[in-house]
Amino acid sequence: MLMEQTIEKLNYMKLFGMVKGVEEQATTTDALSLSFEERLSFLVDREFIEREDKKIKRLLRAAKLKSFGALEDLDYSATRGLDRAQIAALSSFDWLERHHNIIICGATGTGKTYLSCAFGSGACRKGFKTCYYRLPRLLLEVRIARADGTYIRLLSKIGKSRLLIIDDFGLQTLSESEARDLLEVIEECQGRCSLIIAGQLPTKKWHETIANPTIADAILDRLVHSAYKFNLKGESMRKIYAKLEAKPATL
Repeated sequence: MLMEQTIEKLNYMKLFGMVKGVEEQATTTDALSLSFEERLSFLVDREFIEREDKKIKRLLRAAKLKSFGALEDLDYSATRGLDRAQIAALSSFDWLERHHNIIICGATGTGKTYLSCAFGSGACRKGFKTCYYRLPRLLLEVRIARADGTYIRLLSKIGKSRLLIIDDFGLQTLSESEARDLLEVIEECQGRCSLIIAGQLPTKKWHETIANPTIADAILDRLVHSAYKFNLKGESMRKIYAKLEAKPATL
């Protein structure tokens, strides 16, 4: 009866991890050999793990990543242009603390979105708030926010992220107003939020996709100089995986 009351109080205080720990201790004889301090430490650890797990799930949901790839699962085929040592160094995510950026370039299907989202997933698991946008969607949301009076709120939301991922950069030429909107988003992130820019065009061709060369210079200046760069190569990963799935099984 006393244990039931204790569990009821723990649930009321939303200490659900400790509830699970109490239930686990009640069903194992090994717990009887532990000291009071060891059992208490176990309960506190259980609560901590529960809360961290919920936090990570909440961050992943809010990030709205297009895929939930992991850096540990990357394909390091020689033709892809991925440096295992560079990925390992970046997987510490200390570059987020320094507000550095990542630029990922490559042809269609080479894994730009997967890599950017793998970094995004890793950032969430480290406890960093992350946002993922395709560039056309981001510009649309900015345009709508300007029209309905929520523009400042949208910029503030983006600026509060620790990592902003902008995918599909360079698919089409940006008008001067679109380029200004993008520049304002990037400016909002300066000194507070790191960016990952993923697109088909290398940085030396970005001017071709931005109508106003002055704004193009400003965007490049804010992104490129503090960025780690990836130039993905090789055959489309979609084609490779399609061939593997189509290949008949052999005995």
